[in-house]
Amino acid sequence: MAIPAWGALRRILLGSALALAAIAPGLTQAADYPSKPLRFIVPYPPGGPLDTMARLLAEKVRDSLGQPVIVENRAGAGGNIGADLAAKANPDGYTLVMGAVATHAINPWLFANLPYDPIKDFAPVTIVASVPNVLVMNQDFAKKNHIEKLSDLIAYAKANPGKLNYGSGGNGSAGHLAGELLKARAGINVEHIPYQGAAPAQLALLSGQSDFMFDNLAASAPLIKDGKVKALAVTTTGRSSLLPDVPTVQESGIKDFDLGTWFGVFTTGGTPAPVVDKLNKAYSQALLQPDVRQRLLTMGSEIKPMGEKEFADFVVREKDKYKEIVKLSGAKLN
Repeated sequence: MAIPAWGALRRILLGSALALAAIAPGLTQAADYPSKPLRFIVPYPPGGPLDTMARLLAEKVRDSLGQPVIVENRAGAGGNIGADLAAKANPDGYTLVMGAVATHAINPWLFANLPYDPIKDFAPVTIVASVPNVLVMNQDFAKKNHIEKLSDLIAYAKANPGKLNYGSGGNGSAGHLAGELLKARAGINVEHIPYQGAAPAQLALLSGQSDFMFDNLAASAPLIKDGKVKALAVTTTGRSSLLPDVPTVQESGIKDFDLGTWFGVFTTGGTPAPVVDKLNKAYSQALLQPDVRQRLLTMGSEIKPMGEKEFADFVVREKDKYKEIVKLSGAKLN
């Protein structure tokens, strides 16, 4: 084997030294990390599923990393305010955010002037939960019109164009987008009624002001089990463990219908990879704790922690998918 000339050897050694110098700060930072409390932003109000899970996970991660994880609710603008705070924080792994399908996949197409880039400005850590929505119908209306399954609803809508309506938590909400996708895929004419949040939309359904809606599974499950609303289909490709007898929209004959509510942990883009890896391990371990798993199961969630790369690829696919769906809905916010 030929020995490289001194000049070539010098260049090789210099290149190796520079590569090590570039890597060393990240390794050093990861070795010392964390040395102070972490800030965990929830971009929605207290009391919701994201907030509940963030606080439960914060306890577990505190024990794992040896530092407090302080949950901070920064709601507003559909989650954009809290997400933007994390996007613009120092890229050191001390600021986290509980991002969601809205902040990272829907809002980029819904808001004309989004203050952050959902891909470039974040380092994905891991998904926390992926939960189906469920198409639920006013029980009295369903009984009166003999609607037992989604195909019955579609048949009724085609026979009575423009007479059915569906409620949602507002323009551009997950329920609105699911309703518009159903209209397009099934070829039906139904009216959309936007409400100021999912809770008012649910009350309108119960009172008969609206005929059906796509609701969060955890919120609707008790009403379904009490017979107060009629469940027709879930929106993901697989059935829910909470409602094993309720078919999916795709099983009901509507192709290319796969919409779920998901949320996960992100930190600021540019955070050293060894730090992100440390966070991924801490949160993945937390997600496998029995009480965390039980809480996720009560939400009807799939429990499958992801590596950083897997989660990053998932977010890109979701963002691309919702481009067409938001365009289809016609929804736009400032």
